[in-house]
Amino acid sequence: MKLSSFKFELPLNLIAQKPTARREDSRLMVIDRKTGKMEDKHFKDILNYFDDKDVFVVNNTKVFPARMYGRKEKTGAKIEVFLLRELNKPNRLWDVIVDPARKIRVGNKLYFGDNDELVAEVIDNTTSRGRTIKFLWEDDEESFKKMLEFLGETPLPKYIKRKPDEEDKERYQTVYAKHEGAVAAPTGGMHFSKELIKRCEIKGIRFAEVTLHTGLGTFRPIEVEDLSKHKMDAEYYAIDEMACNIVNKGKEQGRRICSIGTTTMRALETSFTAQKLLKPSEGWTNHFIHPPYDFNIADSLVTNFHLPKTSLLIMTAAFAGFDLTQAAYEKAIKDKYRFFSYGDAMLII
Repeated sequence: MKLSSFKFELPLNLIAQKPTARREDSRLMVIDRKTGKMEDKHFKDILNYFDDKDVFVVNNTKVFPARMYGRKEKTGAKIEVFLLRELNKPNRLWDVIVDPARKIRVGNKLYFGDNDELVAEVIDNTTSRGRTIKFLWEDDEESFKKMLEFLGETPLPKYIKRKPDEEDKERYQTVYAKHEGAVAAPTGGMHFSKELIKRCEIKGIRFAEVTLHTGLGTFRPIEVEDLSKHKMDAEYYAIDEMACNIVNKGKEQGRRICSIGTTTMRALETSFTAQKLLKPSEGWTNHFIHPPYDFNIADSLVTNFHLPKTSLLIMTAAFAGFDLTQAAYEKAIKDKYRFFSYGDAMLII
């Protein structure tokens, strides 16, 4: 399938700039793959589509304040530094993206904070905008982490045209976030409140947790028309034995297995057995799912409405079917569903 098949006109006013007042009050389009039926609901209605011993698989990654602003030595030019991943804890080495990149060369120093509380030195060029930097910090790891939290801000995507505020620290995160390492939220799960999770558990729905630290590669523009030639950036994932036991027991009992989000689905589709059961593993995955594709673990999916020509939309089409996905998106635009990170959700069953 070709990238151009996933192009559509999205009115900019449908890209959500703020979250709903309550998480579970976002809208939910329910799509039945067998019948093609589409229903307009609210997210809290998800309870009506699942029963005792069904399984929700969630991604418990936690977003850290990855966007920082520094000043270049001598010139004082303002530089945005987006932290991607820590390479070496004792030496404070990080992979980052800098903007504007043309001003930043190996050997340059960057100063962060009103009183230069933190200093970093550029030690390598990795891509046109990518750099490896070394933070010059001699205190312990806990104080370093606190400094990054103090100086960094919630890494809202650029299409949200405002500065992040205090509310974003909580809302650009799932309520079950545990393991820090993501630079973008697993947005399909952001519709769950603690109260809704409790109601699911009372009904008998079981939750299995996996981890996939979402990186910018998930959102990086695809630049090849032939989707089979696209290479995803690798992202760290971990699936433990407890999650496998919950998922596999559900599958053996013939229960519904629902992947909450496309990042969760990528983790699941990275680690399965020949019998189509989930197996424990951890490492790095660059698995890119595009049509046609046979899914091995989950038989239902919760995901947000995505931007055109993105890997997230392409995976959704692989799961729901291209024609049904196209029809759902036409309906979403017509009915003014809200798109992307703070937008509404779809449940594909």
